[in-house]
Amino acid sequence: MPDTASLPVGWLMAIAVLSVATLLFLIIRVRLNPILALILVSAATALATGIPVADLVPTLTEGMGETLGSVVLLIGFGAMLGRMIEVSGGAEVLAGGLLRLFGERRAPLALSVASLLFGFPIFLDAAFVVMLPVIFSVARRMGGSVLIYALPATGAFVVMHALLPPHPGPVAATEIVGADMGLVIVFGLVVGIPAWYLAGYLLGLWLGHRFHLPVPEILGGGREDGDRLGPQPGLGVLVFLLLLPLLLIFMDTGLSTLAATGTVDSDAGWVQALQAVGQTPAALFITVLMAMWLLGWRRRHSGDTVNRIVDRALAPVCSIIVLTGAGGMFGHVLSLSGIGDAMTESLDRMGIPVLLAAFLVAVVMRVAQGSATVAVTTAAGLVGPVVAAGDFTGVQLVLIVLAMAAGSIVLSHVNDSGFWLVRGFLEMDTATTLKTWTLQGTAVGLLSFALVCLLYLLT
Repeated sequence: MPDTASLPVGWLMAIAVLSVATLLFLIIRVRLNPILALILVSAATALATGIPVADLVPTLTEGMGETLGSVVLLIGFGAMLGRMIEVSGGAEVLAGGLLRLFGERRAPLALSVASLLFGFPIFLDAAFVVMLPVIFSVARRMGGSVLIYALPATGAFVVMHALLPPHPGPVAATEIVGADMGLVIVFGLVVGIPAWYLAGYLLGLWLGHRFHLPVPEILGGGREDGDRLGPQPGLGVLVFLLLLPLLLIFMDTGLSTLAATGTVDSDAGWVQALQAVGQTPAALFITVLMAMWLLGWRRRHSGDTVNRIVDRALAPVCSIIVLTGAGGMFGHVLSLSGIGDAMTESLDRMGIPVLLAAFLVAVVMRVAQGSATVAVTTAAGLVGPVVAAGDFTGVQLVLIVLAMAAGSIVLSHVNDSGFWLVRGFLEMDTATTLKTWTLQGTAVGLLSFALVCLLYLLT
């Protein structure tokens, strides 16, 4: 651990600003490979904040390992499932079903609504990867920039991941602050639905028309005749494959909620077994096996053909995996540096209102270390004692939780592994990602906080 206690707050903030500016300069202007740029700036930042040279490499690899440990299986299994759906023609079937339901003119809205529902129990990164083949298929059929269809979907995922249980950030903040989980869900929807429609869907649609990008070939590119799994599967089979991870993950989160309330015994073997099956990597693994059977083996495709498709799904995402890990490395270094704590202490000394402090602390932690979950959890831990000492109603406690949740999605940038995940799969450059993904998430967070403030004034 670096000795940051002796470093002035101004110096820590200067390091943070300089490290991010340098990283953007190397990637955007110098055109250095983002992975190399992240490693270089992470090392320099670590040394500048007092990490000993002997601990430099272990610190960097620890940061990358922590990130990869949580996302490598999600990306890998998601890519396998996506390619199985893509090469079977399933993406076209799903796209056709959505377009028939909503109409072709409302294709982006159809994808956004589907993502809103699909993102309720599933983490943003996993849900995004699983939905990609459908997004790409609709984009190919309708034409125009892929962002017209992808950004309304990402806006929906951001809202669900940040504001609503059972996602870990709002759940942890609710427990720490002592708010009512049911009220958090109710008010999360009251705040989240308008934020999704205005900042997620409409803004995403507008940004998609401003930035033209072709449909990436990362999931279905290079398809050979031997890779086809025809004829096209039925819509029911595909809906089942999309809903299966959702149901498994929801089973885990539902049991966790019941265990927390004492309804079920968390130590019971059957509860632990079902929760293990519902962990996101396990749920996606089971879904991949089901896809291999339903789309391949059951339809008498050879094992060699199915295995070749799965193998080819991994090659295009290897760079995304490494890039996501490098982004996590940079975030880990910034977290160890104490930059977030220094900024938080500065805000605390200003004596600002609790609701605004909760939002700003979450924003500071988000900017400093990248993870939305860590940002809202840390903010809850810092604001919790102040809330406990105050006289707040149950609704006000809920709104304080949602203020922190809103702050945790503002200003996603180069230390956020999700930034690199979206950038990689949509094949955007860094500048475009900042102008689209970052702007959209920031708009969702700011609008959500504005609605929270309005509700707080009415209580």
